[in-house]
Amino acid sequence: MIGFLRAILAWAVVGGVAYFVLRIYARSLRREALEKEWDAAPPEDGDADARDAFIEKGMEAYEGSLRNRLLLIIFVLPFIGIAALLYLVNYA
Repeated sequence: MIGFLRAILAWAVVGGVAYFVLRIYARSLRREALEKEWDAAPPEDGDADARDAFIEKGMEAYEGSLRNRLLLIIFVLPFIGIAALLYLVNYA
């Protein structure tokens, strides 16, 4: 039982690190896409403050997006799988 708990703890650490690294990477890709979108067709009155506001508004929209929330599957799905496996082995 101790070995199982150690494996769960190890996966929690590895999964957490993987989740945060992928989240940071996905955010940087989205920010870069927003910057390229602005640079491709800047408005006539677009200054640096307007560019920053455009990027921040786009990043706020990304935070609530499904794509961002799907990254959580990396962290949650293995625990659901382990719980299902334990149930099937012990009670089914």
